[in-house]
Amino acid sequence: MLPQALSDAIEALGHLPGVGARTAERYAYFLFKNSPRVAKDIAVTLASLHDGVKSCPVTFALININDEVSEFYNDPERDKSTILVVEEPLDIYTIEQTKGYHGTYHVLGGAISPIDGITPDQLHIKELLARIEPDNVKEIIIATNPSVEGESTALLLQKMLHEKYPDVKVTRLARGLPLGVDLSYADQITLSAALENRTSI
Repeated sequence: MLPQALSDAIEALGHLPGVGARTAERYAYFLFKNSPRVAKDIAVTLASLHDGVKSCPVTFALININDEVSEFYNDPERDKSTILVVEEPLDIYTIEQTKGYHGTYHVLGGAISPIDGITPDQLHIKELLARIEPDNVKEIIIATNPSVEGESTALLLQKMLHEKYPDVKVTRLARGLPLGVDLSYADQITLSAALENRTSI
C-alpha cells in the first residue's frame, strides 16, 4: 500500500498520453525523492497553463493570452497568399524548424474521425474558407497526417476548395520513402505513396 498522496500523483500522471502505470510510478517517485521545489515549479506552471495560452482567432495557432493574433499571421514578412493547413497547433513548429516555409498557417483542430465522433463541422474548415478572399490566397498546402483520418480530411478539403475556389492552387506535402530507409523496412502505405508520388530523374 502506497501513501495516498503518492498514489494520487501516480493516478494523475497516468492520464498523460503514452504514460503507463510503471512510467507514472517512476515519474511520481522521481518528483518525491527530489527537491520539493521541482514538484512545486511543475505544479505552478501547469496551474497557469490555461490562463496563459489561447488560440489565434484567425489561424488557430497557440498564442500568448495577451496577443491578438499569431505572429505567423501578423508578421509582414509572411506571405499571406499561401496557407499551410495542419491538424494540430504543434505541427506548425515542426514545419518552422525546416526554415523553408514563409507563408501562413491554419490549424484544423484535428482530423475527420467518425469512430471518435469528429465530424467536418467540428474542424476549422469554414474559418479556412473565410480567409481565402480577404488574404487573396493563391495556394493552400494540405499537410494533414498520412493516416486514414488525415487522408479523408485532405480529400474533403481538396473537394471543397476546388468547388468554391477553383482558381486557388491546392497542393499536398510529398509523401514516400524517407532517406536512409531500405525498401524491405517500408510499410505498404509508404511504398504506395512513394509510387504515386514518383518523380522524373
